[in-house]
Amino acid sequence: MIEGLITGLSTALDPNNLFWVVLGCCAGTLVGMMPGLGPITAIAMMIPVSYALDPAAGLIMMAGVYYGAVFGGSTSSILINAPGVASTVATSFDGYPMAQRGEAGRALALAAFASFAGGTVGAIALMLFASPLAALATEFQSPEYTLILIFALSSIAAFAERGQIVNSLIAAVLGLMLGTVGTDQAGGVQRFTFGRLDLTDGINFVLLAMATFALAEAFRMMTDANRAPPATSIGKSVRLQPGDGRAIRPTVGRSSILGFLVGVLPGAGATLASFFAYDLEKRFRRGDEKDSARGIAAPEAANNAACTGSFVPLLTLGIPGSGTTAVLLGVMLSYGIQPGPRLLETEPAMFWGVILSMYIGNLILLALNLPLIPYIAKIIQLRRSVLIPCVVMFSLLGVFLTSGNPFDVFLMLAFALAAWGLRRFGIPMAPLLLGFILSKMLEENLRRTMLLADGSMSIFVERPITIALVVLCIAIWIVPLRRLLKARRTERQPSS
Repeated sequence: MIEGLITGLSTALDPNNLFWVVLGCCAGTLVGMMPGLGPITAIAMMIPVSYALDPAAGLIMMAGVYYGAVFGGSTSSILINAPGVASTVATSFDGYPMAQRGEAGRALALAAFASFAGGTVGAIALMLFASPLAALATEFQSPEYTLILIFALSSIAAFAERGQIVNSLIAAVLGLMLGTVGTDQAGGVQRFTFGRLDLTDGINFVLLAMATFALAEAFRMMTDANRAPPATSIGKSVRLQPGDGRAIRPTVGRSSILGFLVGVLPGAGATLASFFAYDLEKRFRRGDEKDSARGIAAPEAANNAACTGSFVPLLTLGIPGSGTTAVLLGVMLSYGIQPGPRLLETEPAMFWGVILSMYIGNLILLALNLPLIPYIAKIIQLRRSVLIPCVVMFSLLGVFLTSGNPFDVFLMLAFALAAWGLRRFGIPMAPLLLGFILSKMLEENLRRTMLLADGSMSIFVERPITIALVVLCIAIWIVPLRRLLKARRTERQPSS
């Protein structure tokens, strides 16, 4: 391992490779800031450039584009509530309200430091535990994935705000229903498409995220005359406030570890990791003024750590851990490189060079983004008459550029109007998105599990790991039930 690290360090610090790391980070950050255009789009745009490079330089550049896009995606989430990348949707939950209070600079600084910390933890964990974690990931089968997804859905009720359990579950069910739209991959049957060919591939997550947050927020700003105007300053400082570092340190630690482990699981990805980390952090909230800081730090640390974690199954097993790493797999194959268990032996310089370049890239991203925060955050100073048309334009343009289908634009407007109405009735949008994300994964894994067990539910208690997951699922449902019973007991005491 020491020899590999030395070889990788010489590869990563090569001036030519450093140039491509910087270029990849800059390109990824710029694309990530644009609503609707994620890391897959950024990597696809840079593929022609990679063909002119040697494999090590090309993959180092592509890795920089990947985590650069995730790093930059938080900017539009925080400033205009328009997630630039799907994995930064959870960042907008606390980041946008903080920007509206005139603390945009502080929010962006929190996101930058948490992203750097998450990427650093992920890079170190990748160096130390790549091979053992890859072996562990192969032990997870359909029953384990099914129970993990049920646990994630159960967390919606457990971590819901007081008095919002029913509304949160309604939103999650709506998300699960929307996830069933499209063609059933197993049977090839179209479901809930109403004869529209445009819906045969299902509903795009970016479309739904932009509609429920960016456009719905724009409609709310237009129609709510009593709403306070946006903040007119970026805050007193673009640095962390005293106590912020101490407050977010445990959050960043546990979110980074959680994000990396979720990223290791094939098919999970940074989006799921950010939602998991945000839900987990709500459990640790103390009700103080630092809650918003922790709410930004958790998803930002998790999604950057998950990006690094997704390289574990890609490099060691040849299995893409996310949609983005699936594109990277295609790039590797085009170079004639076959990722898998023998990659460490056949291409040690490239293997360790890519890993070490991730840490260097995170340093570059931090150095690039922090000085620009005062200028980027000035977006929040725009008048509402200018800000609303910009949000609408970027949202519609981002979705149209992603699909090239005018139908998606009209569908997005319909979802935005529906989300605006649901929010007025107190239905939160975060559980809806989480339900939508998990819907297809839950259906596919549950179907495989039932086929393996011939319809018997006993498959969920046959292995120690599935038994532990079943116990966790039951335990997490006890939390909201205890909360409801305690609330009813408190209500009865004064009357008695």
